Amino acid sequence: MNPTTAAADPSAAIGTRRPGYLYQKVAAHLAAHPDQVFTVGELTKVLDVPSTGAVYEVLKKLATAGYATHLTGPHRYQITQVGIDAAGTMPPPAPRTPRQGQRGTGRRQPVTRPNGELYFPRKLAGATDVDVLQRLRDKRIPVLLYGPPGTGKTALVEAAYPDLLTVAGTGDTVVEDFLGNFIPLPDGGFEFVYGPLVTAMREGRTLLVDDATLIPPKVLAVLYPAMDGRRVITIPGYRNERVEAADGFYVVAGHNPGVHGAILTEALASRFDVHIEVTTDWDLARHLGVPRPAVETAVALNGDLVSGRVSWAPQLRELLGFTRVSKTLGIVAAVANLAGRAPAEDRDHVLAVLKARFGADVIPLTLGKQR
Repeated sequence: MNPTTAAADPSAAIGTRRPGYLYQKVAAHLAAHPDQVFTVGELTKVLDVPSTGAVYEVLKKLATAGYATHLTGPHRYQITQVGIDAAGTMPPPAPRTPRQGQRGTGRRQPVTRPNGELYFPRKLAGATDVDVLQRLRDKRIPVLLYGPPGTGKTALVEAAYPDLLTVAGTGDTVVEDFLGNFIPLPDGGFEFVYGPLVTAMREGRTLLVDDATLIPPKVLAVLYPAMDGRRVITIPGYRNERVEAADGFYVVAGHNPGVHGAILTEALASRFDVHIEVTTDWDLARHLGVPRPAVETAVALNGDLVSGRVSWAPQLRELLGFTRVSKTLGIVAAVANLAGRAPAEDRDHVLAVLKARFGADVIPLTLGKQR
């Protein structure tokens, strides 16, 4: 079958929704247009595929195999001669049954994050959290994830959206952190570099606004025209350039209630139709090798956190750190280090809980005298 025929009716060439169908569908379309360079959003639209993220993953695999050339700024792809020669017989990537994080598996399959670490999907709304977030993106329903720091909000978003861009929110975040700014050049001139919001809109990617409630409300307002029905913004600092959102563009935000300076305004909350609380999965902590006394300590302290007796409790991030320190320096040092991570106002209470679980007096990790 020649490439043009395959592109005209991909389902006829590869079957309907069988394993690898999207891989061959994208490849066939690229092969039918060898002189064209496509963005992820353009391919998603022309192929009438619901998930930009899935198309992006296919394109990355094609580029890795040498079947396509990957250009950046924005991400663009063009078929190579090798890809043209292989069109019609091009094998799909090695099958994974079931798909990472997919429902109906009996056991939830881990998803590899960009840093190489595994994310273990959790149950949510009759499916998995990864599956739910991907479905919300397909329907353009913005989601706000909230919960204590260290519970895995960012890890979940990275697992669900491999095309992710991020703005890390602080009280000092400014509009330029979203839109872009001029940077100096070696010759003394300046060049405007687009920010993550602009890039995500043009390339049809997901934008995570992490710690969104730390960002001043006036700054966050730059997001709202991009999220509503207009899906258009302008860049005042750069010729009032108009930016339209490509298919696949999506915004997700993270919020840490109780963190100093974090304020969830009505304007921000109303922009996100779905609010999902993210807590620590204690069974997962045990599965990942966290010692049982450490997990029991965290469970007890989180109960105290809910009742207002303390302002801090260890979450999955701290427990995984505990395990790494324990393997490197020993259990005594790991317990002492966990005690030292507690805020000064909660230190005595945390020390008492640690002593009850580990059976010995605990002193925060501190430098001693010279030997």
